[in-house]
Amino acid sequence: MALAPDVVATLSKVSTATITTVLLKKGLRNVWMRGTRPIRPGQKRVVGPAFTLRFVPAREDLATPESWASPKSTRAAIEAMPDGVVVVVDAMGVTDAGIFGDILCARMAKKGVAALVTDGVMRDMAGVLGTGLPVWCQGAAAPPSVAGLTFVNWQEPVACGGVAVFPDDVVVVDEDGAVLIPAALLDHVLATAPEQERFEGWVMDEVNGGASLPGLYPPNAETKARYDATK
Repeated sequence: MALAPDVVATLSKVSTATITTVLLKKGLRNVWMRGTRPIRPGQKRVVGPAFTLRFVPAREDLATPESWASPKSTRAAIEAMPDGVVVVVDAMGVTDAGIFGDILCARMAKKGVAALVTDGVMRDMAGVLGTGLPVWCQGAAAPPSVAGLTFVNWQEPVACGGVAVFPDDVVVVDEDGAVLIPAALLDHVLATAPEQERFEGWVMDEVNGGASLPGLYPPNAETKARYDATK
């Protein structure tokens, strides 16, 4: 599922913090993927449909350098990635084996992948940075993926950072990390998140002007009326 340009434009103006607040109001508490940090400061906010990859623990007969040439490999998965996706990789939080290095990230960048998100780590970090591919992960490790992980499949439900991610769910990443928007709740987030962002911007202006917090955030009836008068 490719996202419409207006969907991407709208969510690109909404922080992951705001999205978690909107989803919390719908009862969803577990949408922020733990351990997903930007590999460079200032990476811009990225929005895209999830394209999932899954690793399981390393098994010596399967996790070998020869497996990289298998039809079911990370290389084959990369070739199946459409333009504009956010690749979400379930690495089970393993931090002593890098899931991808510079060559694979360069190929993803060439294919138009919007970003890579994983609860694992990368290798060849200097080269990965050089590809320009936006990456959110737990850091770096020198050993290859097969030193600690077995790749099993792509485009199936995964767990990344403790969050259930299904193909075509929507992922938003920024300086605070990666947040999942379930596909079924995308319209609700689009309808409510921009207004939440506008309201919090107005509250910040009020605070900067010397206003106290009680009755302001969260707003009482008088505050709501003053805010509504500004719209």
